[in-house]
Amino acid sequence: MAFDEKTEFGEERSVRAFDMHNVDVQRFMSALDMCKGNVYLITDEGDRFNLKSKLSQITGLVKLIEGGKLVKASILCDNPDDESLLFRMNLFGEDE
Repeated sequence: MAFDEKTEFGEERSVRAFDMHNVDVQRFMSALDMCKGNVYLITDEGDRFNLKSKLSQITGLVKLIEGGKLVKASILCDNPDDESLLFRMNLFGEDE
């Protein structure tokens, strides 16, 4: 999934998001603490939560938790290293 966004300088850029399924929420929260840039959770309704904020983490994740696992969410990262970290965790269960 790709989005066109404006940077703080008004320039447009294309960013990629990926879907996360059945993620261990506790490990996901720990991985978020390791991220360097902004990480956004995007719901199917189009709501966007900046997961660098603990309040947004709680608000965004509460809607998506079912039985202790993250059911489905799109994740968008400003920093490519953060995207790689979270993608590996999603695909392989690795967060280091």
